[in-house]
Amino acid sequence: MAELVAGLVRPAAGPVTVVGGAVIDRTPAAVKDFAIRTFGENDKTALQVGILAVLALLALVAGAVALRHRRASTAGILLFGLVGAIAALSRPDAGPLDVLPSLAGALAGATALYLLTGKARRAAAPVPAVPSEGDGGGDGGGWDRRGFLTATAVTAGAAAGAGALGRYLGGRRGQSAVASRTRLALPAPASPAPPVPPAVRAKAPGISPFVTPNRDFYRVDTALVVPKVDAETWRLRIHGEGVDRPRTYTLADLLARPLIERDITLTCVSNEVGGPYVGNARWLGVPLGALLADCGVRPPSRGGRADQLVARSVDGMTLGSPVEDVMDGRDAMLAVGMNGEPLPFEHGFPVRMLVPGLYGYVSACKWIEDIELTTFDAYDPYWVKRKWARRAPIKTQSRIDTPKPFARPSAGPGPVTVAGVAWAQHRGISRVQIRIDDGPWNDAELAAQDTVDTWRQWSYRWQAAPGGHTLTVRATDGTGQVQTEQRTRTIPDGASGWHSVFVTVT
Repeated sequence: MAELVAGLVRPAAGPVTVVGGAVIDRTPAAVKDFAIRTFGENDKTALQVGILAVLALLALVAGAVALRHRRASTAGILLFGLVGAIAALSRPDAGPLDVLPSLAGALAGATALYLLTGKARRAAAPVPAVPSEGDGGGDGGGWDRRGFLTATAVTAGAAAGAGALGRYLGGRRGQSAVASRTRLALPAPASPAPPVPPAVRAKAPGISPFVTPNRDFYRVDTALVVPKVDAETWRLRIHGEGVDRPRTYTLADLLARPLIERDITLTCVSNEVGGPYVGNARWLGVPLGALLADCGVRPPSRGGRADQLVARSVDGMTLGSPVEDVMDGRDAMLAVGMNGEPLPFEHGFPVRMLVPGLYGYVSACKWIEDIELTTFDAYDPYWVKRKWARRAPIKTQSRIDTPKPFARPSAGPGPVTVAGVAWAQHRGISRVQIRIDDGPWNDAELAAQDTVDTWRQWSYRWQAAPGGHTLTVRATDGTGQVQTEQRTRTIPDGASGWHSVFVTVT
């Protein structure tokens, strides 16, 4: 019943979704980090399965208790509905109707429990030796066991049907968004990116592709239900401190502006050393600095009053970016396209924000609908409230893609190819070195650099000797700064340290 009402009201108001969102919001940053390390992009699925498992266990307990304390157990079900309603109202994008799915589900569950428990009590009562006239062989006017089981089956069938109908209705609510994406024709960029030259691709089997396909691009966010936003009704508001000309833009307004196309590598702050939460894509979008300038915004270096740009998503997520970085001439943009197609829903359709050189949690707001100019002193966005750093430039990092950890490459007759990627967005990579065990550092062969905002592939031909070996990589960025050996966790401003793999050469 809760699923059905959520389909009518708003799919994101379903009890599992709102409770899951409330759990995410109240989970300490270290626990979130553990979940991402342990479950990867399946962390939300693991949370939802955990919630359903807890509900199933509590339902068993409620049913057992109801056989002796029917009213108390029924009240417990209603209490769970109240918890769901409170969780729904706590969501940043909540509306007053969001309480209805949890309350409707609790009312249906409590009613079913109360009625069926009464039938179960009568069905379990001793059957008279001589049935009374007209009682059908039951318990003195009550149901027999077969009647109770039939009622239970009908209730279960009705519940399954309501749930299926709710999912169908929820899916229909997203059909207009899907249709709007299908109809969207992206205009040609006024400033196109040149074709990716072959020289940027290292000739090494097993290395990450230079351009990450959309289907393989990492996804890390807090949305249990991916927002499906209709591009034709979407709006973006720009307002706040130092905005002389507040504006509200439609997608058509943005597409009518000169667009840029750029290759940019994104990195999540939750990416461990050697981790997978980094990818490179070709983005199409509106230059954000120019858009802000048209609204009268000036960076702090030119007398602007705001030093923080707060981006808000349709699901209530808030990210804070330094205004100076957004307007210093780098290719910060409001992206509408990814690798030659409109943004996938998972990656922010219809519009998302990108700022090269900053970790995603302070720069890459997906499903963006509001930009407010303010100060770092005046407002703490979502992740800053959870003890992550206010400012988060991307650290120089490198990763060994091949051979994989615990691989068993052959010693001969040719060399073993060690290869991977290195990144230091907005600074570029000037050098990559490999160390075998505790030996000297050796320069790897660098593929050509596409831009300073993309990762760089590298390879090293190793004359491997039989036995176990530890391979370690480090990079030097375009400013000459060598990647630090100091190992740190992702909290509060990104992981650091050298990536190593152990292999056994046979």
